[in-house]
Amino acid sequence: MEGASMEKLASVSNLVTVFENSRTPGAAPEAHVLEAKHHSPECRPPPPTGPHEKPQVGEALGSEPRTVSRRYLSSLKNKLSSGAWRKSCQPRSQPGPGMQEPEEKRIVQELLETEQAYVARLYLLDQVFFQELLKEARSSKAFPEDVVRLIFSNISSIYQFHAQFFLPELQRRLDDWSATPRIGDVIQKLAPFLKMYSEYVKNFERAAELLATWTDKSPHFQEVLTRIQSSEASGSLTLQHHMLEPVQRIPRYELLLKEYVQKLPAEASDRADAQKALDMIFSAAQHSNAAITEMERLQDLWEVYQRLGLEDDIVDPSNTLLREGPVLKISFRRSDPMERYLFLFNNMLLYCVPRVIQVGAHFQVRTRIDVAGMKVRELTDAEFPHAFLVSGKQRTLELQARSQEEMISWMQACQAAIDQIEKRNETFKAAVKDAQEELQSEELGLRAPQWVRDKMVTMCMRCQEPFNALMRRRHHCRACGYVVCARCSDYRAELKYDDNRPNRVCFDCYTFLTGNVLPEDKEDKRRGILEKGSTAGSEQSLMCSFLQLVGDKWGKSGTRGWCVIPRDDPLVLYVYAAPQDIRAHTSVPLLGYQVTAGPQGDPRVFQLQQSGQLYTFKAETEELRGRWMKAMERAASGWSPGEPNDGDASD
Repeated sequence: MEGASMEKLASVSNLVTVFENSRTPGAAPEAHVLEAKHHSPECRPPPPTGPHEKPQVGEALGSEPRTVSRRYLSSLKNKLSSGAWRKSCQPRSQPGPGMQEPEEKRIVQELLETEQAYVARLYLLDQVFFQELLKEARSSKAFPEDVVRLIFSNISSIYQFHAQFFLPELQRRLDDWSATPRIGDVIQKLAPFLKMYSEYVKNFERAAELLATWTDKSPHFQEVLTRIQSSEASGSLTLQHHMLEPVQRIPRYELLLKEYVQKLPAEASDRADAQKALDMIFSAAQHSNAAITEMERLQDLWEVYQRLGLEDDIVDPSNTLLREGPVLKISFRRSDPMERYLFLFNNMLLYCVPRVIQVGAHFQVRTRIDVAGMKVRELTDAEFPHAFLVSGKQRTLELQARSQEEMISWMQACQAAIDQIEKRNETFKAAVKDAQEELQSEELGLRAPQWVRDKMVTMCMRCQEPFNALMRRRHHCRACGYVVCARCSDYRAELKYDDNRPNRVCFDCYTFLTGNVLPEDKEDKRRGILEKGSTAGSEQSLMCSFLQLVGDKWGKSGTRGWCVIPRDDPLVLYVYAAPQDIRAHTSVPLLGYQVTAGPQGDPRVFQLQQSGQLYTFKAETEELRGRWMKAMERAASGWSPGEPNDGDASD
């Protein structure tokens, strides 16, 4: 047994040696062990299809990295939730002499072998790709270090967990199998840490997009990738292929552990622990599934918010878009209906008008109607068929759909949102009513409150926004005991029952206990994304002046905008309609953009370009154009005012 264990450890050492040799020019590669040695064809998770098919060893390495599509992530999510991994995989069998070896032990051996190969791949991702790109970014300054960190997310934590904890524990247990023939307790102890994969999975699509963008944009970036990908250590596979392996690893654990439980004898001492470990692995897989779902939802939501102009009273990551589409507004003054556009969220209906000049937003919000208290019903009007009425606290609208089916669909969507809000409100009222011995205001902070149980509420007891596992989690106010969200409990006050130590409290209790309306360090947190006054920006800016906004990106060509790069936000360009405005109509994060001269013929034109985004500006003079290009190049490289060559280039 000891000899077999040493042989397995040697295989990992050989892989690491290959990786190290590949990083040293002229070093002769030693043993080369591919992961296929440990994965039989029957037991490998099904490879992605379409644009994500595993590249062949002989495939040209100079081809462009393929962008990971949302369709791929959706298919992966379906596999995680439906058990497609388990249906398409069966554990391998190894016929031959010595069949007396228990089936469960051979499954544990396979788990160890695949873990050794997986740790070697994590080493390649973290210690080779990640570190080499980071070193190149620091030395050449050709691409930002932050881009490299965003691409690899928390891969270092994943590698350290598997290399320092998971693999050694598996190795020790298999070495001592004759005395301790069990694996369930080991996996139980370490399985909770697998939830760290949700962060990696959630970042995966963004990482793939950054990888494709900077491979095209930076020759230095592409050179490092090509050098590593063509090495023996990489197995002639692309970085994107290796980045997929952590996404596929948890279903692999679930498969092997399920087979292990099935092969255990009924009287085996490890059966209970192994079944519990399997449940925990399944929970980790569902956690990754939830991360993919949440990532898709947030991306869709952000695209909608951009079309609406990023209004601060609308942007809320906890919202869910239920339906959107054009409708006709029946007017009391005009005989013909007017074109309008509706966005129905879980908590509000936005009544919008399409913008003629689409600068930063496609729609202008005319009215926001809260779903709470809203009513919807069909209208009988011979002049306007397919009409329906939406009545809310803020406004009542008579609308016309294009067909009977569309009208029914809109009414059903609105009614479903109304029913869900009413159900939440009933839960909220029941929780408040059933809370025992609710503290009187004069007792706040004097004695410990009775906490409202988490399961009694589905939404924050202060702002009434719904809780969810990823974006809006439950917290308890230490003064009143209410279940509140992080935003409503982001305050601290001294409580007498806890020896006057600062404790987390909700905003209402904070106001009562301290007498302050709002903490000084919280004032800026409630400002909108674009709510940065241009007047203050002119006085404390790195660069500001009028620029002509050229091209279709800004809508009507020739519009002038007051452009500001604030000193307190040096990596963002704010565009205002006028210098006195308190809200910018557009903001452009400059980090990673390329600043180039415009088309030949006008020396006052310059452009910002990044992965399909193109902004064109025209300065009043060539000298002003030069100062703007210098300021934007600094911001695009991540420069901040505290670094060398600090200066004010404002006009």
